[in-house]
Amino acid sequence: MAASRQEQGEGTPRPKRADAQRKKAALVKAALEVFTESGVDAPVREIAQRAGVGLGTVYRHFPQRSDLIVAVYRSQVDECADAAEILAEQYQPFEALAGWMRRFADFISTKRGLARGLNSSDPAYSALPGYFFSRLGPALQMLLDAAIESEAIRRGYKASELLQAVAALGRGGHDEEPGHLSKMVELLVDGLRYAQAIQEEGAPKERTTPPAS
Repeated sequence: MAASRQEQGEGTPRPKRADAQRKKAALVKAALEVFTESGVDAPVREIAQRAGVGLGTVYRHFPQRSDLIVAVYRSQVDECADAAEILAEQYQPFEALAGWMRRFADFISTKRGLARGLNSSDPAYSALPGYFFSRLGPALQMLLDAAIESEAIRRGYKASELLQAVAALGRGGHDEEPGHLSKMVELLVDGLRYAQAIQEEGAPKERTTPPAS
């Protein structure tokens, strides 16, 4: 009986830990939605209500607002990075690369709600740029290498350059134009493929205007 009680005692914390993780994940998801809609200064109470928890639960997991902002940012980076392997398994190399670039553009658009906090001088955010490149750089490079190996694109592209290019496009001052970043990324993706086509086939032939009938 003693052993049985000990086994039960050892097992009791697990449901509590699992419940705590579910609440934490719900808070991060709710915070992402609220930050995207209202910015990082949105009331914490609104986040708690959307997650279905009390304010005490919010502060137990995230004592400072910056803790919650960092958690949201890292979760989005992780999802974007993890998507690379999923796409690589489901699609041909170039399609996987193009799909990931679109996914990254969505990430950049979503992150606009966090921009005010992330651009502050708060040292709580100082490690985020390094985390961004350490997770997304290898993910994109893996897709680039596969596309190069399959001869879908030419050699010479670096993951860091493409990440910075898309991020720069997202800061282009066109927030009022729906889908602007997506359009720009489509042009960038087409450029990767077009450059390879030129290398293989030479410059495209000049079009001739058909004679008037």
